[in-house]
Amino acid sequence: MATIKKTAKKTAAKKPAAKKPAAKKTTAKKAAPKASSKKAPAAKKPAVKKTVVKTTAAKKPAAKATAAKKAAVKKPAAKTTAAKKPAAKTTAAKPAIKKAAAIKTSQAVSKPVEVVDANIKLRDLFDAYTQGKLPFAQGYIVSSFFSDTSAYSIYEIVSYAGVKEIFAVGEGLQFVSGGKKLHILVEPDTYHFKSVEPVSRAEGERIPKRFNELDTYITKNQNRIYIAKEPGETTGSFTVLKPKGAINFAVVFYQLPDLFESLAAFFEESLNRQRKVPQSDAKKVALQVVDILKKTMSFEGEYQ
Repeated sequence: MATIKKTAKKTAAKKPAAKKPAAKKTTAKKAAPKASSKKAPAAKKPAVKKTVVKTTAAKKPAAKATAAKKAAVKKPAAKTTAAKKPAAKTTAAKPAIKKAAAIKTSQAVSKPVEVVDANIKLRDLFDAYTQGKLPFAQGYIVSSFFSDTSAYSIYEIVSYAGVKEIFAVGEGLQFVSGGKKLHILVEPDTYHFKSVEPVSRAEGERIPKRFNELDTYITKNQNRIYIAKEPGETTGSFTVLKPKGAINFAVVFYQLPDLFESLAAFFEESLNRQRKVPQSDAKKVALQVVDILKKTMSFEGEYQ
């Protein structure tokens, strides 16, 4: 009986020892699968998120670069538009067009006449300028400066040719051209300063001549008419003042075949009707004036 008990004790002691190692193996196996299942999903999720973030971040800079390129393209377009505006201004610059027109007209000096209608012998100077009908090749301008209180009168006759430009200045017109100017002075018998040289008389009564440079004609009513023996020279440019008052005038004569006949008739009528010079005297003075114009102020020599 004692032997049986010992064996039983040994067998009972072996059973617990066999169970403990089995329990350890089972727990070890269970822990290993759990650890691997937790780690695998955790590794995949960060990898996916990082890739998504990187691609998204890459797309945003690309979009910005495209926007920058578009803006850069628009700026040059704005510059080209700004460059067009000055071009439009230069085209609309009227001063540049007028000068070109004046040069073209001045080049037509060889044309004998620049008048379309041959029946029009003269025009008001300033009306002709406004209408663009002033002769550039050659012409005569006659201006008057009459006194408001007496028959005291001054006539100026200008011959010119080869005008480069005509433009308004101050109270008159400036001609960029050479020319010649002849003065005629009508002095009434009642004038108080007869002994004073015409060049030294008051403003509005003087002419740039002395007595020895003038031909004198005494009319039937004892008025004196002084005619310059020779014209004065104008170089570079000259100015014709706009007439003041109701009776003063400034007219331009065109170069027509009967030019001198027209000038003679004009002076005869003006002296007789406006300055009360007797008809016969007015005619003689007009013919004398035209004779001086033919000899000293015709469009020959330097005017050709």
